Amino acid sequence: MFHVVLVEPEIPQNTGNIARTCAATGCVLHLIKPLGFELSDRQLKRAGLDYWNSVEVHVHERFSELAEQDPAARFFFFTTKAERAYTEAEFRAGDYLVFGKETRGLEEELLVEHREWCVRLPMIAGSRSLNLSNAVAVAVYEGLRQNSFGGLACAGELHRLHWQ
Repeated sequence: MFHVVLVEPEIPQNTGNIARTCAATGCVLHLIKPLGFELSDRQLKRAGLDYWNSVEVHVHERFSELAEQDPAARFFFFTTKAERAYTEAEFRAGDYLVFGKETRGLEEELLVEHREWCVRLPMIAGSRSLNLSNAVAVAVYEGLRQNSFGGLACAGELHRLHWQ
């Protein structure tokens, strides 16, 4: 449905959790170097559990390399510096949801260049940011909600539950 882009992620557990979200929602995961860990990192693999075989992962040397591969794509940049909320964006299948590194976010040059595509998750004043894996989950599920959760199972089954 969507492409999740992590620009220079630093914490393997966050990336592992995000990979699990991508696997559960059918999103493609793009990692932009440099990474703050090795892809073979035990903590990365542990956070992603057994979902790694279910997620499509691409590693890119630079963000520009990814953007050049799909010049018609729409990229939404998630940043605390944006003026509009993520709920004001209209997400479509195939959109790229771009997130920056845990300690500094996305580079200001990139944000200025794509100002009209920047969105934020509202928070109380004085909060620096949300955890990266939580922010990705919020964004992905908002996009999915806007697209009627296309392709996802929206109802579960109760097994061995006995109502008294």
